[in-house]
Amino acid sequence: MDRFNAMLVFTRIVELGGFARAADSLQLPRASVTVMIKQLEAHLGVQLLHRTTRQVSPTLDGAAYYQRCVSLLADLEEAEGVFRSRQPKGTLRVEMPAAVGRLVVLPALPEFTDSYPQLELEIGLNDRPVDLIRDGVDCVVRAGLTVDDSLVARPLVQMDQVTRASPAYLQAHGVPQSLDDLGGHQVVEYFSSASGKRYGLEFQIGDQVHLPDLPKRLAVNSAEGYLAACVAGYGLVQAPHYHVAQLLREGRLQEVLSDCLPPRLALTALYPQHRQLSPRVRVFVDWLVDLCARPASGFRRPVGS
Repeated sequence: MDRFNAMLVFTRIVELGGFARAADSLQLPRASVTVMIKQLEAHLGVQLLHRTTRQVSPTLDGAAYYQRCVSLLADLEEAEGVFRSRQPKGTLRVEMPAAVGRLVVLPALPEFTDSYPQLELEIGLNDRPVDLIRDGVDCVVRAGLTVDDSLVARPLVQMDQVTRASPAYLQAHGVPQSLDDLGGHQVVEYFSSASGKRYGLEFQIGDQVHLPDLPKRLAVNSAEGYLAACVAGYGLVQAPHYHVAQLLREGRLQEVLSDCLPPRLALTALYPQHRQLSPRVRVFVDWLVDLCARPASGFRRPVGS
């Protein structure tokens, strides 16, 4: 039995929740995966996995062994990266908001892939919640507050936000010059399908955040739909500057209340603790930090704009 490959197969089964998914992920015959786990359990003298028709989960011994395996495999990957090659290789799976990927990351990505030609990237562009372990994702980029002690959080940037509306909406409802002018206005509401939380407008006034209670006629659950509703004239919205800059240049949206800015929105890279030493994750997140700091990224609003 190749104990290294058996450990790799076992950890992937735990992470993906099944033998078939692990086999497909590692491009191994499913029968070989089953045999390797039987041999590993026989070698250790313990049952590592509970198997049912619907689910595979680790036993208490399996959970303890999993933690040791991921630590040993991470150490081995790091050691091989030092002594065999300084170029990370393999597949890197990343999830990020669609707008961040489309407008910022993908246009600049050739410089990263040119620097690391042995890396293959799988980038998912969506706002859905991701279970990094079960979904086999190496790194996720998320906007807003992120609280998960099981993940390593690497801050990328504090994004400037702006308040916008369509010219047609402002012609019909007037252009607010201050927060006192918001009476008679309405918002496009954003709601999270995962948490059910709803978002209206927020304004940073000194150390306080002011939340005006404005009516809505439409609520949406995607960033692209949120801006489309605003362009269609359904009300005021707030979004990161990079996401609406093109719509402003095209004249499809107009900024309002530029003296009353929304709070900045954090953009963060998150990855499992046992992957924090992975050369693949490290070089990609380092590149993201550098990319987000560039003025051309659009995350920070140009002075005077």
